[in-house]
Amino acid sequence: MNGIEHAHLAYVLRLADNALILGQRNAEWCSHGPALEEDIALANISLDLIGQARLLYSHAATIEAASTGTKKTEDDYAYFRTEREFANYTLAELPHVGPFAGTVRTERDYAVTIVRNFLHSMLMANVWTALQTSNDAQLAAIAAKSIKETRYHLHHARDWLVRFGDGTAESHRRAQAALDYLMPYTREFFAVDDIERAVAEAGIAPLASDVETAWREEVQSAIDEATLAMPPEVKHVSTGKHGEHSEHMGYLLAEMQSLARQHPGATW
Repeated sequence: MNGIEHAHLAYVLRLADNALILGQRNAEWCSHGPALEEDIALANISLDLIGQARLLYSHAATIEAASTGTKKTEDDYAYFRTEREFANYTLAELPHVGPFAGTVRTERDYAVTIVRNFLHSMLMANVWTALQTSNDAQLAAIAAKSIKETRYHLHHARDWLVRFGDGTAESHRRAQAALDYLMPYTREFFAVDDIERAVAEAGIAPLASDVETAWREEVQSAIDEATLAMPPEVKHVSTGKHGEHSEHMGYLLAEMQSLARQHPGATW
């Protein structure tokens, strides 16, 4: 596999891993949502994200087969890779609680879920839009489908962000705490590396840094409407997309992969 083929595959897997892991996290609200409508909404968003992941993993399998002759399925990527082989943003794998929960069992905080979905959906609304002009025709087609779903995810999360921020004193406090907790992890979105430079130069994908200005302006507009405050900048950059994950990733994968690993080759 040459350099651009490697970068192409790695980039598609990053997109897929982010969709899968965030979809898995949102699915944790199924039957536990704060209201029936929100239970259904989060389940639908999760299904959309997992559907996007399936399309992307299938495309990754095509790229890998063409480059190396190795035949893989979407299940191989989702269920039979190790933690270090996943390349999702750290933001996607964090639990639905604040920064000091650690391994202690605490109640999920819906504000964390909403703020995370808002920040990620705002990014992907810009990325999917740009990917529709990719010279990878299959990736452009996936983007054209996914942007429609992502706009709904963004509308849902932004609406609740404003409701929380401009609501009661308690909802405002929780929304601000979630924003303070999660915003530092968004630096990873825009930390460009060799893989992203290679696919950008090949016309496959945009540099995330190219959409950073639009993302920041749109995020700031929503934060202002929600009467929240933008957290101060931090220097640390999380490293999930390089396979270096938080302590929460292993637990998530153990739950997600356990059935497939207990019955390898099974179909249902």
